[in-house]
Amino acid sequence: MALDNNTNMSLTRKAVKAELLDAETELQLAYAWRDSRDEAALHRLITAYMRLAISMAAKFKRYGAPMNDLVQEAGLGLMKAAEKFDPDRGVRFSTYAVWWIKASVQDYVMRNWSMVRTGSTSSQKSLFFNMRRVQAQLEREAQQTGESLDKHQLNQLIATEVGVPLNDVEMMDGRLSGSDFSLNATQASDEEGREWIDTLEDENSRADLAVEEEHDQGRLADWIGVAMDTLNDREQFIVRQRKLIESPRTLESLGAELSLSKERVRQLEAAAFGKMRKYLEKNAGEVKNFL
Repeated sequence: MALDNNTNMSLTRKAVKAELLDAETELQLAYAWRDSRDEAALHRLITAYMRLAISMAAKFKRYGAPMNDLVQEAGLGLMKAAEKFDPDRGVRFSTYAVWWIKASVQDYVMRNWSMVRTGSTSSQKSLFFNMRRVQAQLEREAQQTGESLDKHQLNQLIATEVGVPLNDVEMMDGRLSGSDFSLNATQASDEEGREWIDTLEDENSRADLAVEEEHDQGRLADWIGVAMDTLNDREQFIVRQRKLIESPRTLESLGAELSLSKERVRQLEAAAFGKMRKYLEKNAGEVKNFL
């Protein structure tokens, strides 16, 4: 649940007044939480560095997310840092926590930027938070040297500067250039007031095609059932377990159950398919390529 304004202001005031931990105290608290799961030590550690979390959250206000939500996500990142922090590594908790706080807030911003997921890879994440800054820098440098860059050249320079593929730059440029539109919005050029959703192709199958497909599937199931009757019990068992269940079993697992080697199970499977194929080719030529 997001923080309301009063809760956020109260949290900020508490963070400002929180104690400043020296390295030795911080280390003692970290050990107490890691080794003894001392919740009082955890609370003291989190409270002391909540001002760091709030400060980092404020840096992302320009992306349009509510400050309350940013603070909450920063707090979650701080708690993750406390959970994973290893005091034996000789690193200050604040140094370690910065990474987790930033990652948590960035993930939140990207998740809520658009209903369409903006990206999840490291290159897409780097582009999301750095593309416009790098683009502005490159445009200033080009202007100073009198160069004229078209869109493709600019995207190539951005890809090189950030160290990501060109197609990622082009994709992110499109995502950052537009905003979400409702499919229920009326088309401006349509006098009848049709909505954009009316232009989408119906993904539902046509009734006649659905009936035809169901009929064909039924016939196919009948043919396979008759073909299975040409197999002995062991061959039927192998075929069912390998091809006719939702989660097919491996040759190894069947071999262990049947006290056979993996290669022997494979041979029996191949022989069973050969028998079924021979029957189907003889009695139902139109499905000769099924197996």
